[in-house]
Amino acid sequence: MKKASIITKCTLGLLIAGSMTACNQNKTAGTTAATPTAASSADNKETIVFINSDSLSAKYAYVKDMDKRLSDKGNAAKGDIQSKGEAFQREVAEYQKSASTLPADQRQTTEQRLQREQQQLQGYQQNAQAELQNQQTAEMTKLYDKISEFTKAYAKEKGYKLVLTYSKTNTNVLYGDPSLDVTADVIKRLNDAYTKDSTTK
Repeated sequence: MKKASIITKCTLGLLIAGSMTACNQNKTAGTTAATPTAASSADNKETIVFINSDSLSAKYAYVKDMDKRLSDKGNAAKGDIQSKGEAFQREVAEYQKSASTLPADQRQTTEQRLQREQQQLQGYQQNAQAELQNQQTAEMTKLYDKISEFTKAYAKEKGYKLVLTYSKTNTNVLYGDPSLDVTADVIKRLNDAYTKDSTTK
């Protein structure tokens, strides 16, 4: 499993999570359209902000730990499959050395056994890959839930109506005034919460 693919999928997950809105438009029947002054925040406070998901992926400790977990599992599975494959190849090589001296019925029995072992090895590899994909999906779902829950609470606390996100690979925001960028605060709070959770376990 390549680390780049993990980060790419992670970024996509964060994009989805970061794009969630806490926007509830007030619709009152029988009233006239609001004037620009009435539509603006009473405190003149920004209600739309954005998060740089590239920075979030790079600096959120949970993402780093998740990436390491998936990488370790991928490397372990790869090593296991490689070890089994090498053992099978040795067995085939040994058979090939002695095949010419074996009786026909013994050759046939051995070749059938080796064919079954090869099929089992291929099945084992496919199952291992499927399991890794399932683990990755589970990790991404957990990350999405974590970011989504945080963002909802963060938006409610700050009075934001919309939280956008952007990255270099998937630009939802072409430009945003730096005053609307809440990335640093979000990363700090997420890391603080993750550190607290880690120390209480």
